[in-house]
Amino acid sequence: MAHEQREQHEQQGPAHHHGPGPGPGPGTDIDWVEMAPRLEAHAELFAPLYERVLSWLGREVTEPGLIVDLGSGPGVVSCLFAEVFPGARIVAVDSSPPLLERARERAEQLGHGDRFGTLCGELPDAVTELDYPADLLWAGRSVHHLGDQRAALAAFAERLAPGGTLAVMEGGLPARFLPRHLGFGRPGLDARLDVLDAEWFARMRAELPGSVAETEDWAALLRAAGLRHPRSRGFLLDLPAPASDRARAYAAATLARLRDGFADALDDGDRATLDRLLDPADPAGVHRRPDLFVLAAHTVHTAVRPV
Repeated sequence: MAHEQREQHEQQGPAHHHGPGPGPGPGTDIDWVEMAPRLEAHAELFAPLYERVLSWLGREVTEPGLIVDLGSGPGVVSCLFAEVFPGARIVAVDSSPPLLERARERAEQLGHGDRFGTLCGELPDAVTELDYPADLLWAGRSVHHLGDQRAALAAFAERLAPGGTLAVMEGGLPARFLPRHLGFGRPGLDARLDVLDAEWFARMRAELPGSVAETEDWAALLRAAGLRHPRSRGFLLDLPAPASDRARAYAAATLARLRDGFADALDDGDRATLDRLLDPADPAGVHRRPDLFVLAAHTVHTAVRPV
């Protein structure tokens, strides 16, 4: 996040909160079983982006034996790793047993069950329970939910095999769904929501247990963890209009979360605009308007443990 840049925390599980604006806070009870289908649908929507990321990683990492997905949620990305790296064993790590069960079921259905494992635990401590060092550790939009990001990266780096790669997806650009001028309301709603989202993200980070303020120079943070050859690359999700039903559901869920989370900070005009966008019966709303699209960018940072 600032991830975000608003790919919803709904895409992933508790260790993977990813996303837009206000999400459940500490102590909030979340029914992850109920949430799981929506998490999967959102992650599947972003599958084209993840497939490009994994193709790039396939050129960076040679024949990995063990790949660990840190903050896997229901395992959509974990299973993509299993598909792209058919010789690797995959371990999905998350703090939610129900989501890990969904991940196991997905892996079995896709024929990856014989080389797919799970580990339940909180990051970063869970990595100490891995049986073997990993050739590739993937942290997809999960590090920003850990108070001391520098310490977390160091812990991850220690569980890499010599020559192993740590890949961290953090940063990018906010998702966009609509033109700047909607045909009603004040133009520039997205930009105003971005400001509120950035302010929320700063508060969220500051309130995390053990929070440490860091300059988000991921190359420098990876070097500080003892890793070498840091690289960064951005990846685009471009789903043009007319949008699919799944894309419309994602846009609606994102805007609804922002509408609810920022209700007190929005002016009357912007609240009215969001209410209209979220009205399923309104031809100008996201459920029906023909110009809805999804455009988002995520950035991946990699570095290697010295041999």
